[in-house]
Amino acid sequence: MTRVSPFRSPLLLGFDRLEEVLDQMSKSQSDGYPPYNVIQLSEDRIRITLAVAGFSGDDLDIMVEGNQLHIKGSQTDDSAAVYLHRGIAARQFQRTFVLAEGINVEDAMLENGLLHIDVIRPDPADRVRKIAIRATPEAARRATRLKTARAGGA
Repeated sequence: MTRVSPFRSPLLLGFDRLEEVLDQMSKSQSDGYPPYNVIQLSEDRIRITLAVAGFSGDDLDIMVEGNQLHIKGSQTDDSAAVYLHRGIAARQFQRTFVLAEGINVEDAMLENGLLHIDVIRPDPADRVRKIAIRATPEAARRATRLKTARAGGA
């Protein structure tokens, strides 16, 4: 059976990629590590905070690829250590957030085992703009002849 997508409407221009992102996000498995919060700091600022205790800045990598924010963490085992008990494992993770169009990553800070990533959302009023309509060269010549004819006949 063929699945009909609501994003394939000719009135939704540029949303075909949205369906792919939603499918990708639903298929991606997440074990819940590391835990995170998403906090709205102001009308246009959002902070993503991940609990990354035990990771240093060198163990973490933040990258924006297209409209996706990728956060990766990897720790290496100390092979010289002899553990009598090992309750803290060296872990790896990858967490991906999908960013809406226009959202930019502004800053990242590691503080007391928490990785803070600040993103800024532009004001919707800033995205409203009037589009000028220009005439083709032939239409411009026609308009000039019409104005000339009206001026001469008046």
